[in-house]
Amino acid sequence: MQECCVRGFQWTDTPVGKEEKLCDNNVYVTGTNENVAIMIIHDALGWTFVNNRLLADHYAREVNATVYLPDFFGGEVLPADILRDMSRIRELDMKGFLKRNTKDIREPEISACAREIRARYERIGVIGFCFGGWAVFRLGSKLNSPSIVDCISTAHPSALEEHEIESVNVPVQILAPENDIVFTSELKEFANRVIPTLGVPYDYQHFPGVTHGFASRGNMDDKEELKAMVRAKDCAVGWFRHWLHVD
Repeated sequence: MQECCVRGFQWTDTPVGKEEKLCDNNVYVTGTNENVAIMIIHDALGWTFVNNRLLADHYAREVNATVYLPDFFGGEVLPADILRDMSRIRELDMKGFLKRNTKDIREPEISACAREIRARYERIGVIGFCFGGWAVFRLGSKLNSPSIVDCISTAHPSALEEHEIESVNVPVQILAPENDIVFTSELKEFANRVIPTLGVPYDYQHFPGVTHGFASRGNMDDKEELKAMVRAKDCAVGWFRHWLHVD
């Protein structure tokens, strides 16, 4: 995760879901479909960030799914006043934050939440933003038998490694900004070269002129970024509608 991940813009709508528990995690839940579910693995802005909850509401309505947005930072929420004031962004202890939220620490609870949703629903998809990117690939790995999830999507993934890409075994979508210091051009090239050889459906969407974090940040003061965010949302909706609603 990078500084750009936390430069979010709070939208003006009010989330319509509710807070519950999933396994031992707090979770925002929205939607009422009894057969189809989506789990969102959030970015550094966390499960309480309004944009993330509003995206969950959009997925619930437009995909016709029940959407889960769990807390995967152990109750820690980056201070909203600092997130709104970029002149103070250096006040965040990002090194400490990252140490508290490593793959080894967070993967067990991410997997447990996905498995719990799998047990409740016939179909499940997951989408990960930034921090959540590596996690969706692990959930969609061939190492999981039977499969935990039916399809995955990620926007501007961080901490994603080549072996995780090579292991994917379910339909995969990547929403990639043109300019990304984390999901680098080399890693993009690797994904686009390797995934088509794995025998899984693959959808790679290129977003010119935008940067890491655009798909959940959606800055309303930046028309191009806002348009890209809406397109990314629409791409994810189409992806989930295709793979989760199977006759």
